Amino acid sequence: MSNRIRSGTAVLKTSAAIFAALGDETRLGLVTKLTGGEPQSIAHLTAGTKLTRQGVTKHLRVLEEVGVVRSLKVGRESRFALEAKALDDARGYLDHVSQQWDDALARLKAFVEQE
Repeated sequence: MSNRIRSGTAVLKTSAAIFAALGDETRLGLVTKLTGGEPQSIAHLTAGTKLTRQGVTKHLRVLEEVGVVRSLKVGRESRFALEAKALDDARGYLDHVSQQWDDALARLKAFVEQE
């Protein structure tokens, strides 16, 4: 198997895991709360939700497993921060797929417009 195919498979697998994690409404909401750039405590991330701290922690661990967030210890408290690179990688994958569709549509248009 070529390095390009192996690399593409790895990107696909990583992107799929990120999209699966973000496919949950609660986890997507947590990511939104973390976009301010400052690491947030579990207490802060739980505020305004009906979830328990334990429930939020479970969702954060899923996001951490796919590299979307990272945990930091500040004293005895865990804080969570957004890892923009994981989201940038997923966006790169979506951009690649979008370009493939644009190319396919351009070929179709050229074919249809041929006399």
